[in-house]
Amino acid sequence: MAKVSFIGLGVMGAPIAGHLAAAGHDVTVYNRTTDKAEAWAAKHKGKSAVTPALAVEDADAVFTCVGADHDLEEVTLGPDGAFAAMKPGALFVDHTTVSAHIARRLAHEGQERGLLVVDAPVSGGQAGAENGKLAIMCGGTHAAFDRAEPLMQAYAARIVHVGEPGAGQTTKMCNQIAIAGVIQGVAESLRFAQAAGLDTAKVFEAISAGAAGSWQMQNRWATMAQDQFDFGFAVNWMRKDLGLALEEARSNGATLPVAALVDQFYAEVQQMGGGRQDTSSIVRRLGR
Repeated sequence: MAKVSFIGLGVMGAPIAGHLAAAGHDVTVYNRTTDKAEAWAAKHKGKSAVTPALAVEDADAVFTCVGADHDLEEVTLGPDGAFAAMKPGALFVDHTTVSAHIARRLAHEGQERGLLVVDAPVSGGQAGAENGKLAIMCGGTHAAFDRAEPLMQAYAARIVHVGEPGAGQTTKMCNQIAIAGVIQGVAESLRFAQAAGLDTAKVFEAISAGAAGSWQMQNRWATMAQDQFDFGFAVNWMRKDLGLALEEARSNGATLPVAALVDQFYAEVQQMGGGRQDTSSIVRRLGR
């Protein structure tokens, strides 16, 4: 079993760290809110630290799952950051959804320090994290991935090494681009069914097993019909992710007309007060 550090105990990080502890690893955690780290340590018989640097002392592997680029930079390269305190040969795995730019930067900084670095954003939401069924898309060297994969198996249903440093983050952008178009289509289909006076449960039964079927339809059609939007991944986070994809597209020449449009729709949902509702709340802007 490995000596592991985990930095960031949000709705995703806390259960992921819990799976690592349940797998028998010696886990030390850090969170900006110290009480949360201490509570996690008490629950999982682990340890907590007051800075990232102290959390990673003598760790074989360090995991992060924070908020955005600036948060990741702070806990890795900032004062009391993890990288300066990690031992040569240690593994660093980042599960945050961030820009490909910072993923590549950390890979370079890690190489300079003799670290193995993997950018490994996840898909599957809070439920996937809690149930240990996440999909993980990884960028980094083969050596880094080979070290990371056995550890990630504690909380993943699928782990794919998609390419060089930054490739995990750009693959996550592909994931969010695909979701954006699908959830908008499901929302329009639902509102059309309601406007036509159809029984939405019967419509779901008729179309969900055919070509129109999707994870979004299976998991969000019924709750969207009931105006329930408290099911995980928030509009605020989706806008962050789509912003990353649109920024990357400007540099690589890709054209994302649907993603750009859906991003504008989510801005409207934010203006309606729905920033913390899940992404299926995009249906709200279509009225009833």
